[in-house]
Amino acid sequence: MPIKTFRGMMADGAIDIINLHTNSGSTGYQIKRLEVITESPADTAPEAILKIYSVAQTTVTAKIDFSDQSLIAAAFYNQDATAANIVSRVIVFDNMIINQDIYLTYIDDNTGSATNLNYYLELEQVNLNLNENTVATLKDIRNITDPS
Repeated sequence: MPIKTFRGMMADGAIDIINLHTNSGSTGYQIKRLEVITESPADTAPEAILKIYSVAQTTVTAKIDFSDQSLIAAAFYNQDATAANIVSRVIVFDNMIINQDIYLTYIDDNTGSATNLNYYLELEQVNLNLNENTVATLKDIRNITDPS
């Protein structure tokens, strides 16, 4: 199946939307690759946390909660001030198929650092039959919380 790629840079505390929805919902996507790196790796000591959700987010936090069914991927990037030690860990729940928009959140958990973060995302396109389409859409609807 075709691979779609997305890349961008996010400021500390930002939320980005990647538009994936279609009128019919018959096109689904699976995350195949996620990479992150700071804008200036040699300048700062960031502790960057990028998360990808299947439902819209209103706040950005450093908390990673795998019991949150709308969380579909998380990336952690850490380095010391000299950039001699860089640690990057990415966790993707690759069996999840989504057919709606996805939402990226980024926070630099190192107080005062506030560096920008680059991301690279590969999504594999999957054709969904009517049943798969319904299941993927209902999962997203179920994960949307009631604002009241």
